[in-house]
Amino acid sequence: MHVPVLNMQGETVKEIDLRPEIFEVPVNIPLMHQALVRQLANARQGTHSTKTRGENNRSKAKWYRQKGTGRARHGSRNAPIFVGGGIAHGPKPRSYEKRMPRKMRRAALRSALSVKAADAGIVVVDELRVPSPKTREMKQLLQNLSAAEGKVLLLLPERNESVERSARNLPKVRTLRAHYLNVRDLLGSDHIIVPLGALEVVESILGGVSKATSPATQLQGVAEE
Repeated sequence: MHVPVLNMQGETVKEIDLRPEIFEVPVNIPLMHQALVRQLANARQGTHSTKTRGENNRSKAKWYRQKGTGRARHGSRNAPIFVGGGIAHGPKPRSYEKRMPRKMRRAALRSALSVKAADAGIVVVDELRVPSPKTREMKQLLQNLSAAEGKVLLLLPERNESVERSARNLPKVRTLRAHYLNVRDLLGSDHIIVPLGALEVVESILGGVSKATSPATQLQGVAEE
Protein backbone atom coordinates (compact mmCIF):
# COMPACT_ATOMS: atom_id res chain seq x y z
CA MET A 1 0.00 0.00 0.00
CA HIS A 2 1.47 3.31 -1.11
CA VAL A 3 0.99 6.22 1.28
CA PRO A 4 2.41 9.74 1.15
CA VAL A 5 4.75 11.00 3.83
CA LEU A 6 3.88 14.52 4.92
CA ASN A 7 5.97 17.15 6.60
CA MET A 8 4.86 19.44 9.40
CA GLN A 9 3.24 21.80 6.89
CA GLY A 10 1.12 19.04 5.35
CA GLU A 11 3.18 18.84 2.15
CA THR A 12 4.09 15.51 0.56
CA VAL A 13 7.82 14.89 0.74
CA LYS A 14 7.90 11.27 -0.48
CA GLU A 15 5.93 8.04 -0.67
CA ILE A 16 6.50 4.77 1.15
CA ASP A 17 5.04 1.29 1.07
CA LEU A 18 3.30 0.05 4.20
CA ARG A 19 4.11 -3.58 4.89
CA PRO A 20 1.20 -5.71 3.66
CA GLU A 21 1.63 -8.31 6.41
CA ILE A 22 0.73 -5.56 8.92
CA PHE A 23 -1.51 -3.08 7.11
CA GLU A 24 -3.26 -5.29 4.53
CA VAL A 25 -4.21 -8.44 6.39
CA PRO A 26 -7.73 -9.95 6.28
CA VAL A 27 -9.81 -8.21 8.93
CA ASN A 28 -10.87 -10.50 11.77
CA ILE A 29 -13.69 -8.70 13.58
CA PRO A 30 -14.33 -11.37 16.28
CA LEU A 31 -10.62 -11.35 17.13
CA MET A 32 -10.56 -7.57 17.48
CA HIS A 33 -13.66 -7.75 19.66
CA GLN A 34 -12.04 -10.37 21.88
CA ALA A 35 -8.91 -8.24 22.26
CA LEU A 36 -10.96 -5.15 23.07
CA VAL A 37 -13.07 -6.95 25.68
CA ARG A 38 -9.90 -8.33 27.25
CA GLN A 39 -8.29 -4.91 27.44
CA LEU A 40 -11.36 -3.28 28.98
CA ALA A 41 -11.77 -6.13 31.46
CA ASN A 42 -8.13 -6.01 32.54
CA ALA A 43 -8.48 -2.29 33.20
CA ARG A 44 -11.18 -2.90 35.82
CA GLN A 45 -10.03 -2.69 39.43
CA GLY A 46 -12.64 -5.08 40.79
CA THR A 47 -12.67 -3.42 44.22
CA HIS A 48 -16.46 -3.34 44.57
CA SER A 49 -17.78 -4.86 47.78
CA THR A 50 -21.06 -5.17 49.70
CA LYS A 51 -21.75 -6.51 53.18
CA THR A 52 -23.61 -9.73 53.77
CA ARG A 53 -25.94 -10.18 56.73
CA GLY A 54 -23.05 -11.62 58.70
CA GLU A 55 -20.89 -8.53 58.08
CA ASN A 56 -23.57 -5.90 58.69
CA ASN A 57 -23.09 -4.03 61.95
CA ARG A 58 -26.59 -4.15 63.44
CA SER A 59 -27.96 -5.82 66.51
CA LYS A 60 -27.70 -9.59 66.54
CA ALA A 61 -30.56 -9.90 69.00
CA LYS A 62 -33.86 -11.41 67.97
CA TRP A 63 -36.07 -8.60 66.64
CA TYR A 64 -39.27 -9.57 68.48
CA ARG A 65 -40.67 -12.63 70.14
CA GLN A 66 -41.33 -15.76 68.14
CA LYS A 67 -45.05 -16.15 68.80
CA GLY A 68 -48.06 -14.09 69.56
CA THR A 69 -47.45 -11.05 67.36
CA GLY A 70 -49.23 -12.28 64.27
CA ARG A 71 -46.16 -11.42 62.22
CA ALA A 72 -43.68 -13.65 60.46
CA ARG A 73 -40.84 -15.27 62.40
CA HIS A 74 -37.62 -13.24 62.23
CA GLY A 75 -34.41 -13.67 64.12
CA SER A 76 -32.36 -10.66 63.02
CA ARG A 77 -32.67 -7.23 61.43
CA ASN A 78 -29.61 -8.06 59.33
CA ALA A 79 -31.69 -10.15 56.95
CA PRO A 80 -31.53 -8.92 53.32
CA ILE A 81 -35.30 -8.36 53.19
CA PHE A 82 -35.07 -5.42 55.60
CA VAL A 83 -33.93 -1.89 54.90
CA GLY A 84 -30.44 -1.51 56.34
CA GLY A 85 -29.87 -5.24 56.32
CA GLY A 86 -27.18 -7.16 54.49
CA ILE A 87 -27.00 -7.63 50.73
CA ALA A 88 -27.71 -11.07 49.31
CA HIS A 89 -25.47 -12.20 46.44
CA GLY A 90 -23.89 -8.75 46.18
CA PRO A 91 -20.57 -8.01 44.43
CA LYS A 92 -17.33 -8.89 46.17
CA PRO A 93 -13.74 -7.98 45.27
CA ARG A 94 -12.62 -10.09 42.33
CA SER A 95 -10.29 -10.07 39.36
CA TYR A 96 -11.69 -9.51 35.87
CA GLU A 97 -8.42 -10.49 34.19
CA LYS A 98 -8.74 -12.24 30.86
CA ARG A 99 -5.92 -14.02 29.09
CA MET A 100 -5.22 -14.08 25.38
CA PRO A 101 -2.26 -15.64 23.53
CA ARG A 102 0.34 -13.21 22.24
CA LYS A 103 -0.13 -14.28 18.63
CA MET A 104 -3.83 -13.52 18.85
CA ARG A 105 -3.20 -10.13 20.46
CA ARG A 106 -0.80 -9.12 17.72
CA ALA A 107 -3.10 -10.47 15.03
CA ALA A 108 -5.86 -8.26 16.45
CA LEU A 109 -3.53 -5.25 16.22
CA ARG A 110 -2.77 -6.07 12.57
CA SER A 111 -6.49 -6.28 11.82
CA ALA A 112 -7.13 -2.92 13.49
CA LEU A 113 -4.26 -1.30 11.58
CA SER A 114 -5.56 -2.78 8.35
CA VAL A 115 -9.01 -1.32 9.00
CA LYS A 116 -7.56 2.13 9.60
CA ALA A 117 -5.26 1.91 6.58
CA ALA A 118 -8.16 0.89 4.32
CA ASP A 119 -10.20 3.85 5.57
CA ALA A 120 -7.31 6.28 4.99
CA GLY A 121 -7.16 6.90 8.71
CA ILE A 122 -3.38 6.59 8.98
CA VAL A 123 -1.37 9.75 8.35
CA VAL A 124 2.38 9.19 8.03
CA VAL A 125 4.65 12.16 8.76
CA ASP A 126 8.41 12.46 8.52
CA GLU A 127 8.64 13.73 12.09
CA LEU A 128 6.40 14.95 14.86
CA ARG A 129 7.63 17.88 16.89
CA VAL A 130 6.49 21.30 18.06
CA PRO A 131 8.76 24.29 18.72
CA SER A 132 7.37 24.76 22.22
CA PRO A 133 4.80 22.98 24.38
CA LYS A 134 1.80 25.08 23.38
CA THR A 135 -1.71 23.95 22.52
CA ARG A 136 -1.85 26.50 19.71
CA GLU A 137 1.10 24.86 17.99
CA MET A 138 -0.54 21.44 18.15
CA LYS A 139 -3.85 22.74 16.78
CA GLN A 140 -2.04 24.30 13.85
CA LEU A 141 -0.17 21.06 13.20
CA LEU A 142 -3.41 19.06 13.12
CA GLN A 143 -4.94 21.55 10.71
CA ASN A 144 -1.93 21.21 8.40
CA LEU A 145 -2.37 17.44 8.43
CA SER A 146 -6.16 17.64 7.81
CA ALA A 147 -6.79 15.94 11.14
CA ALA A 148 -8.47 18.75 13.03
CA GLU A 149 -11.85 17.00 13.03
CA GLY A 150 -12.59 13.85 15.00
CA LYS A 151 -10.49 11.94 17.48
CA VAL A 152 -6.74 11.88 16.87
CA LEU A 153 -4.11 9.44 18.11
CA LEU A 154 -0.49 10.63 18.02
CA LEU A 155 1.94 7.73 18.00
CA LEU A 156 5.36 8.59 19.36
CA PRO A 157 8.53 6.50 18.92
CA GLU A 158 9.71 7.59 22.37
CA ARG A 159 8.91 10.10 25.07
CA ASN A 160 8.41 13.60 23.69
CA GLU A 161 7.40 15.93 26.49
CA SER A 162 6.87 18.89 24.18
CA VAL A 163 4.37 17.05 21.99
CA GLU A 164 2.63 15.39 24.94
CA ARG A 165 2.16 18.66 26.79
CA SER A 166 0.97 20.42 23.63
CA ALA A 167 -1.79 17.84 23.11
CA ARG A 168 -2.78 17.56 26.76
CA ASN A 169 -5.47 20.24 26.66
CA LEU A 170 -7.09 19.02 23.44
CA PRO A 171 -9.97 16.76 24.49
CA LYS A 172 -10.02 14.72 21.27
CA VAL A 173 -6.27 14.25 20.95
CA ARG A 174 -4.37 11.45 22.65
CA THR A 175 -0.65 10.71 22.64
CA LEU A 176 0.66 7.17 22.89
CA ARG A 177 4.09 5.65 22.60
CA ALA A 178 4.29 3.10 19.84
CA HIS A 179 5.43 0.35 22.21
CA TYR A 180 2.02 0.53 23.92
CA LEU A 181 -0.11 0.35 20.79
CA ASN A 182 -3.47 -1.27 21.58
CA VAL A 183 -6.76 -2.11 19.92
CA ARG A 184 -8.88 0.25 22.03
CA ASP A 185 -6.95 3.37 21.04
CA LEU A 186 -6.74 2.30 17.40
CA LEU A 187 -10.44 1.61 16.97
CA GLY A 188 -11.42 4.66 19.01
CA SER A 189 -9.53 7.15 16.81
CA ASP A 190 -10.52 8.72 13.52
CA HIS A 191 -6.99 9.79 12.57
CA ILE A 192 -3.74 8.09 13.55
CA ILE A 193 -0.68 10.25 13.00
CA VAL A 194 2.41 8.10 12.72
CA PRO A 195 5.93 9.52 12.44
CA LEU A 196 8.44 7.39 10.57
CA GLY A 197 10.21 6.59 13.84
CA ALA A 198 7.00 5.24 15.38
CA LEU A 199 6.26 3.30 12.19
CA GLU A 200 9.59 1.51 12.54
CA VAL A 201 8.72 0.55 16.12
CA VAL A 202 5.33 -0.83 15.07
CA GLU A 203 6.84 -2.80 12.22
CA SER A 204 9.56 -4.23 14.47
CA ILE A 205 6.91 -5.48 16.90
CA LEU A 206 4.23 -6.75 14.52
CA GLY A 207 6.38 -7.70 11.54
CA GLY A 208 9.20 -9.56 13.25
CA VAL A 209 11.99 -8.08 15.33
CA SER A 210 15.12 -7.24 13.41
CA LYS A 211 18.58 -8.37 14.50
CA ALA A 212 19.52 -4.80 15.35
CA THR A 213 16.77 -4.55 17.95
CA SER A 214 18.03 -4.80 21.49
CA PRO A 215 16.50 -7.25 24.03
CA ALA A 216 15.26 -4.29 26.08
CA THR A 217 13.30 -2.99 23.09
CA GLN A 218 11.85 -6.45 22.51
CA LEU A 219 10.55 -6.50 26.09
CA GLN A 220 9.01 -3.07 25.62
CA GLY A 221 7.37 -4.28 22.45
CA VAL A 222 5.06 -6.59 24.33
CA ALA A 223 3.81 -3.87 26.68
CA GLU A 224 0.49 -3.71 24.88
CA GLU A 225 -0.12 -7.28 25.94
